[in-house]
Amino acid sequence: MSESSAPRRRTAEHPEGGAGAGRWVHPLSAGLGAPPDVIGGKAHGLVLLHRLGLPVPPGFVIGTDACRAFLRDGRFPPGLGTELATAVAGLEAATGRVFGGPERPLVVSVRSGGGVSMPGMMSTVLNVGLTGAATAGLAAETADPEFALDSRLRFLSGFAAALAGPGGRALTVAGADREIHGLREAREAERTAGTGTAGKTGETREIQAIREGATRSTSTGPGLGPVGLVAAAHRLESAIREGMGAPVPDDAPGQLEAAVAAVFSSWGTPRARTYRELHGIPHGSGTAVTVQAMVFGNRDGRSGSGVAFSRDPNTGEEVPFGEVLFGGQGEDVVSGGCPTRPLRELADREPTVWAGLLEALRRIEEHERDACYVEFTFEAGGLWLLQTRPGRFTGAAAVRVAVDLAEAGRIGRDEAVLRVSPHQLSRVRTPRIVVDGAEPVLVRGLGAAPGVATGRVATTADRAVRMAAWGPVILVRPETSPLDLHGLAAAEGVVTARGGPSGHAAVVARSMGKPAVVGAAGLTVDVAAACVRAGGHIVPEGTVIALDGTGGEVVVGEPRVVTPAADARLHRLLAWADGFAGRPPGGGPADGTWAGRLAAAQAVLRRG
Repeated sequence: MSESSAPRRRTAEHPEGGAGAGRWVHPLSAGLGAPPDVIGGKAHGLVLLHRLGLPVPPGFVIGTDACRAFLRDGRFPPGLGTELATAVAGLEAATGRVFGGPERPLVVSVRSGGGVSMPGMMSTVLNVGLTGAATAGLAAETADPEFALDSRLRFLSGFAAALAGPGGRALTVAGADREIHGLREAREAERTAGTGTAGKTGETREIQAIREGATRSTSTGPGLGPVGLVAAAHRLESAIREGMGAPVPDDAPGQLEAAVAAVFSSWGTPRARTYRELHGIPHGSGTAVTVQAMVFGNRDGRSGSGVAFSRDPNTGEEVPFGEVLFGGQGEDVVSGGCPTRPLRELADREPTVWAGLLEALRRIEEHERDACYVEFTFEAGGLWLLQTRPGRFTGAAAVRVAVDLAEAGRIGRDEAVLRVSPHQLSRVRTPRIVVDGAEPVLVRGLGAAPGVATGRVATTADRAVRMAAWGPVILVRPETSPLDLHGLAAAEGVVTARGGPSGHAAVVARSMGKPAVVGAAGLTVDVAAACVRAGGHIVPEGTVIALDGTGGEVVVGEPRVVTPAADARLHRLLAWADGFAGRPPGGGPADGTWAGRLAAAQAVLRRG
């Protein structure tokens, strides 16, 4: 068995990876002091992880100023190409690998990172540098052709998705989504025999050699096997070539430059612009691009990816919360397209990874004095952290976290009052559906964003926007993607058949304060027939349904709804607010609403 393909841990000889800072490119290291508006929120979080001594893949970041120059001029600014080459050389030295090389190839991820987090709205390309030669080299190094080819196919998939233009039009890669979804399903079934693709246009000699060698192998394990993966990759390359009018670059620097340009361009997509408008983010700031050595969550049975909160984002309870996908990469988790497992399963399957993750969450929360969110990957039992930021919480959870941290002495009562927004306070009492048989339960899923929403079924984002002009709608989808953002914005709530509580639909719904139910097994969305099916029931589009984003129930009709009384933590927070505002507890001559009492205290505190 060869050594892991994961990056080296930092050593005295290779302390951080990358090279010295240039005009456009900065090394990711504990010494990088640039603010998020310069290096992006993702890189800023990675710098924090470095300072805490936590395991982070080496890399570098291209600043937001390069993006602004690219969007203004339509090309890389002068010197960026040279700085990229220098930074890659530093990354090669740090990892002991060669970018695009036939032996010990260096493979990188290319991720966006605005100054303010915009989850899923911009492009990511993983496995950049897997040329034909590098794929063959990875297969030889790991003695696992299926892993190498699976990684190559994932690169092509991400590359195709990233090449959607600013108008949001996907390339003519009609087969791309079908290929990826088909592979997901195939990996859950037994390996099926494939047919050769030798001699087809676009297949490199190296890929052909892997395929021919794999044909003679009988130890490729479950899934499509290398032969089927080569065939799928060939079809996807052909679709990309048709859409681009040129083949996928088969040189690693060319792949990297194309990926960086695609991430820059994704700042201008309609979904990204819509998200910024919804959240008050300036359009002119641009995105940074973070480049890091790949950690392969799809490496083997002891690898995977996941997301974790230090506290439950729905309740604020001090328990780790999240999900994990064994044998998958990070994009599989956040897309909602792959079945994930509860985070706690890590404790049984990979106790060392679990222990390391708990320690990381504890140290980040202790340092930041706030609940946190992390994205992580583990390869062959080794944990790596890929991102951290503050957790996004619902109203009740925000109150609980602020009060609990204050009572634990980690923040002051004044800071606790300032941390809860009036908008969050308006959603602190979470309504619940009363399931008493009066209205039939259509399906049950995972409550991903608390609250109750009622409206007419819409099965596409575009239909949700049109139907919302005539009354409330509920967006019901197999899964959501960033392309559905306008529909999520128009809907009162969202239901998905797939995905977990940390996937795209859940994260965006929570950020918008909209109830969501995800992972509703047994739910089928038939867009062509304009209906949804579950439990033997057919529900036409336009039918009124209700969802409970706490309990996960979806019911037909308008059920009875109850709203619980405010809990003790809310009363404590409001009492603190009244004290800072100089008001008698629970009232006074000014606005006596909860939001009014909080706003009065915050105004006093901000005046100093």
